[in-house]
Amino acid sequence: MKPNLLFIVPDAKWVACAALRNRVLKVSGYRLYCLDGVNKVASADWIEADDDETAIEVATERHEGHECEVWQGKRLVARLDLRRRG
Repeated sequence: MKPNLLFIVPDAKWVACAALRNRVLKVSGYRLYCLDGVNKVASADWIEADDDETAIEVATERHEGHECEVWQGKRLVARLDLRRRG
């Protein structure tokens, strides 16, 4: 029996692929932009996630207390207001 092999595409910024027993798992690249008080980008981060929902969960965990946008390429996935309300 052959061992299971895992291959990762070197350009993980956009798409990482893994081959495991004739199955291909695709992971998409998302950008997370945190906004300042006048809706200008204050910081940016890459997120690797299986789908939109996972990318939103990661953004929520990483940037609680900020207003953020999650993008996949030119597509706006979500605008998140994670600021604490007083």
